[in-house]
Amino acid sequence: MAAPDTLAEYRRRRDFGRTREPRGGDGAGPAGEPVFVVQIHDASTLHFDFRLEVDGVLKSWSVPKGPSGDPHDKRLAMPTEDHPLEYRDFEGTIARGTYGAGTVIIWDEGSYHNLSTDERGHEIPFAEALRAGHASFRLAGRKLRGDWALTRFRDGSGGDREAWLLVRRGHRAHGGTPDPRRARSARSGRTLGQVAGEGEPA
Repeated sequence: MAAPDTLAEYRRRRDFGRTREPRGGDGAGPAGEPVFVVQIHDASTLHFDFRLEVDGVLKSWSVPKGPSGDPHDKRLAMPTEDHPLEYRDFEGTIARGTYGAGTVIIWDEGSYHNLSTDERGHEIPFAEALRAGHASFRLAGRKLRGDWALTRFRDGSGGDREAWLLVRRGHRAHGGTPDPRRARSARSGRTLGQVAGEGEPA
């Protein structure tokens, strides 16, 4: 169950009379492994949104270049506000003049398994690992599979924005980061252009 104010920033930024983005419920998620979703968002800048279910919400990072299957690539991941779990189902166009205006597709989705451990090799809760600044996990998605890590390299205390790195662990994965404008939704098979062309604001 999410704390009552966990989604306060998410809700403050949105006018739910103008957007079909979910307001968010009580934070109750599906049974089993926690979920993840990667959405491509063609907003003021084109980027990937990487979201992991943690404590009843989707912890979220904006990844400008998208996740890479090459362990040598260190992809910048900028944290954004927590999103409701229902956002994992969101695909559509956010109306002009509203926060995040632009088109969203669900590029990948699935579940993940916590691989975070302490110095003795004992598993630590995922939320605790994130608070400490380093979390490891195994993705089981339609496109992304295998081990990854998120590492905070700037905590935001010096006036700069908090920043993380998203890195593939272990062997190189098959395939690279897709061209976001040609990538297809894991749900509908549509591209950003096809969703935007429907002309129905979300």
